[in-house]
Amino acid sequence: MLSRVAEQLYWFGRHVERAENTARLVNVNANLIMDLPRPFKRIWANMIGITGSDDLFYGSYGKADEKSVLQFMLTDEDNPSSMARCVRMARENARSSREILPVEAWETINEFYLYVKNNPASGMRPGARHKYLNSVIRYSRQITGMLFSGMSHGSAYSFVRIGRNLERADMSTRIIDVGCVNLLPAGDESAAAYTELLWLNILNSLGSYQIYRQHVKVRPNGEDVVDFLFKFVDAPRSVLHCLQEIHARMVRLPGNDSPLQTLADARDMVRDADTINMMEQGGLHEFIDKIQLGLNNIHAQVERAWFRY
Repeated sequence: MLSRVAEQLYWFGRHVERAENTARLVNVNANLIMDLPRPFKRIWANMIGITGSDDLFYGSYGKADEKSVLQFMLTDEDNPSSMARCVRMARENARSSREILPVEAWETINEFYLYVKNNPASGMRPGARHKYLNSVIRYSRQITGMLFSGMSHGSAYSFVRIGRNLERADMSTRIIDVGCVNLLPAGDESAAAYTELLWLNILNSLGSYQIYRQHVKVRPNGEDVVDFLFKFVDAPRSVLHCLQEIHARMVRLPGNDSPLQTLADARDMVRDADTINMMEQGGLHEFIDKIQLGLNNIHAQVERAWFRY
């Protein structure tokens, strides 16, 4: 396979996943904020923190209120992580590799792009937002299913899956980090009453509450939620599951020695982590920084091994 095509497929996977993640994040938090008291209203600012786009956002908007955050995250073409930008880029990635993708997948990608392009106001209106963002999530899932059932599971499919799972692991770590560090106001006596709701929100942001309830079987709390989202290998959005999925696709590719070693280092770090002790000792943020660095190193190794042309 040409390196150029492999890179387009990898970024196609990342962009589709990023669009879905953004839709999930906005959908869940926009609903949550209506149920929280004033000290928690900084959730809009926390959402910018999750995307890691603070400098870009505050340089353009100045204030993290509902309107500005929604515009930045959903429709702003100058934001490389906005939902609209990601859907457009996914379409461009797919266009460059149309001969490899199933015909119905390409048609659905076009429908997805046109839906987002033609309905920019829907995400801004409370009455239309939930339906609109759920449609975005459904389009992403449709595409995933079409690729799984209609595409050869060879090298091309492997690059899509590597991109998608690396993006998913990245978002999971960001949501955990901001949730732990910023979501609960330090020293606020009212925080305890809302702790369960806030951890439930983190699970819902990652579409993982039902799986958590089935397997952990205790009410959402910081220690159990963080451990679950990092290490429960059967949860599709846990960090460890994503790394295992990347490994399953990498081993099928040629010239994989360096990427596999970098991946193994990150996977071992997650698998061996005592996240509960880290939370008690205040070391979780530093650990997440190391995981983020590990994910960045995996991306760099993927580029070096397969995208040089």
